[in-house]
Amino acid sequence: MRTTVDIPDPTYRELKSKAARQGCSVKELILGCVEKELRPRTRRRGRIELPIIKSKQPGILRLTNEAIYEVIPFP
Repeated sequence: MRTTVDIPDPTYRELKSKAARQGCSVKELILGCVEKELRPRTRRRGRIELPIIKSKQPGILRLTNEAIYEVIPFP
């Protein structure tokens, strides 16, 4: 589909320059930006609370592989 968009001259010059640096056409650059904008965004899961593994003696943590496997789920 064709459409018309008015882009100010300074912005178009910047756009054309960036396309040249990336080795693509202005059309490809614009289309890539539009597609990126339309993709669903992933949500952050939230903050991680530290320490992940609590220790009875802060600063010292001795873990065996078995203990790590109990804390972190591996496939």
